[in-house]
Amino acid sequence: MSSKKLTIFYDGRCPLCSLEMQRLTQQDLTDQISLEDLHQDNFTARFPHINVAKALAILHGEYQGKLLLGLEVTHRAWTLVGKGTLVAPLQWPVMKQVANASYLILAKYRYPISSFIHRRFGIGINTCEQGTCYERPNNTNHRR
Repeated sequence: MSSKKLTIFYDGRCPLCSLEMQRLTQQDLTDQISLEDLHQDNFTARFPHINVAKALAILHGEYQGKLLLGLEVTHRAWTLVGKGTLVAPLQWPVMKQVANASYLILAKYRYPISSFIHRRFGIGINTCEQGTCYERPNNTNHRR
């Protein structure tokens, strides 16, 4: 893997996360980004330096040997695919603080938010199985 490539460690069970990664991949015409689902069976063997629990709490990425977190990953990713003007406000002083606080809330409640947005607006990827949707990523008998 090239050190110039951004590696994003994302929650593949999160519908909104998966949708963003799908859209990002569509825009990545020069192969600048590598996506790694945190739920892969061999993830910890391949990336022992990434704490999966922490990465599930806040988006993690690696770029040029540096660990990026949260909206730093989002900003770098969209900048690499040529959409930097769309995410530039994420780096503006006041906006950065508001955006980071909002991101932490979204990250914490991404499963119920994803489910609501999908049911209400049809946006995102449906993760329901056999008519039952789960708030928790481990799909343990928790009915919505």
